[in-house]
Amino acid sequence: MGTKPLRIGTRGSALALAQAHETRARLMQAHALPEEAFEIVVIKTSGDQIQDRPLSEVGGKGLFTKEIEEAMLDGRIDLAVHSSKDMPTVLPEGLILSAFLPREDVRDAFISPKAKRLQDLPQGAVVGSSSLRRQAMIKRLRPDIDVVMYRGNVQTRLRKLEEGVVDATLLAYAGLKRLGLSEVVTSLLEPEEFLPAVGQGAICIESRENDGETLRLLAAIHDPVTQIRLDAERAFLAVLDGSCRTPIGGLALLDGEKISFRGTVLKPDGSEVHSVERQGAVAEAAVIGREAGEALKAMAGPGFLTD
Repeated sequence: MGTKPLRIGTRGSALALAQAHETRARLMQAHALPEEAFEIVVIKTSGDQIQDRPLSEVGGKGLFTKEIEEAMLDGRIDLAVHSSKDMPTVLPEGLILSAFLPREDVRDAFISPKAKRLQDLPQGAVVGSSSLRRQAMIKRLRPDIDVVMYRGNVQTRLRKLEEGVVDATLLAYAGLKRLGLSEVVTSLLEPEEFLPAVGQGAICIESRENDGETLRLLAAIHDPVTQIRLDAERAFLAVLDGSCRTPIGGLALLDGEKISFRGTVLKPDGSEVHSVERQGAVAEAAVIGREAGEALKAMAGPGFLTD
């Protein structure tokens, strides 16, 4: 490394900062470097500023990455740390996903002072969620409860829950673990009945394609297993939509040299659901994800993804 610190770009939420700090700690350990060899640069994104309406109405996932990617293309930062589930499937020219950290638990966490599980909530209970996938899956399992839009960072959502704004909420268990908040979880939703978002629980690192020195540093902390799983999941998402406008779940699992993939797409009100499963060789991860997406698209029929 040169004399200048490596600049790590991130959003400013507590979770985003925890992910940036984890990345820095792994780089420090891998290369025996001091903390001052790195600078964490906080960048405010459009997604952080828009709190009053669903992101699907104002541009989807790119709202959490656009300003950070501009800073990287301008040379103001050297790499960016993201939640993989926030990443659009198409990146700006010149930027690549250059590393994935080992994936955390992929499950969704149910949090409520009123019931032990989602199934146990009383009729007419109010559940807050900003995720179209979670909203649709909740409505599918419990059409008798009210699901409301619920934006804000993890701490804001937990505070609103404490204040009684809603009776329950769902959050990614991985994020709660990274924030040291596992104790707030009431119960966990298993992927068999509640498929996670594509990339849930995985931290990805984006950098410039031609920045050889940064790519060399990142190679030491890259987890190839997470990348293989994400190759399948992101290929699946790219076929279907890739933005935030459709409730989509997808999860790839590895068993030796085999990969298995499950994907699902729902109507926003949970009234209709289509699911697909595929297995194959690890080397075919992206092909398997793409084929699963095409199969689901054919199953759902024209209009399902655009209604």
